[in-house]
Amino acid sequence: MDRIIYTAAGGAARVLEHQSVVSNNLANVSTAGFREELAIYRSVPLQGHNSLPTRVSTATATTASSFQAGGLAETGHALDLAIRGEGWFAVQTPAGEAYTRAGEFAVNNENLLVTQAGFPVLSADGAPIEVPERGTLTFSDDGQITVLGAGDNPNDIQNLGQVKLVNPPANELVRGEDGLFRTADGAAAQVDPAVRMISGFVERSNVNPAEAMVSMIANARLFEMQMQVIQHANTNAERANGILSAQ
Repeated sequence: MDRIIYTAAGGAARVLEHQSVVSNNLANVSTAGFREELAIYRSVPLQGHNSLPTRVSTATATTASSFQAGGLAETGHALDLAIRGEGWFAVQTPAGEAYTRAGEFAVNNENLLVTQAGFPVLSADGAPIEVPERGTLTFSDDGQITVLGAGDNPNDIQNLGQVKLVNPPANELVRGEDGLFRTADGAAAQVDPAVRMISGFVERSNVNPAEAMVSMIANARLFEMQMQVIQHANTNAERANGILSAQ
């Protein structure tokens, strides 16, 4: 009976882990540029004197991400940017360079272009992008930045550089606890001139809320089934002990 309980308990643990991933996805349905997390598991053969080749358990292999693009929402805000197709914005964090699809940018008190979390957006040369005070920014589809200062002649447009747009292979990216992606080896990705972006739009989360809700309901039912297996195993053990005691 202990083997039944062990197998059912292992299954219940995997269901709870999956439920946690799905709950996090559902909580980020409205988060710009969010990439859906995927729970991946693998079978593990049980080793032992009385084990059978068909008896396996499960273990968490890793959590992956869906890199499918989310829909674009028009905001009309000049500092809202969205990647068209594949690619990432590069930002500077305390843990090094990281990548995001969330283009809801702003200008902080130090006149730097930053993310909603306050991380500086990087230029193609790897430096933070400094914006002249009260300057009006314009972005081209390849990331070129031009600025017109307050009160300046329209002909006095200045070039501030270029937003760093990268496109490292998806299998080389890992998600950090801050929700940002980084290369597996920690190295900075190279600028990809083929990446294109658009101003005045933000990318929505790629999580499908209906699918996430269905998955949560299915997980709840699976967990209940595992608990029923444990209860039945306990009932069978009590009955077996009663029969043995009667003899």
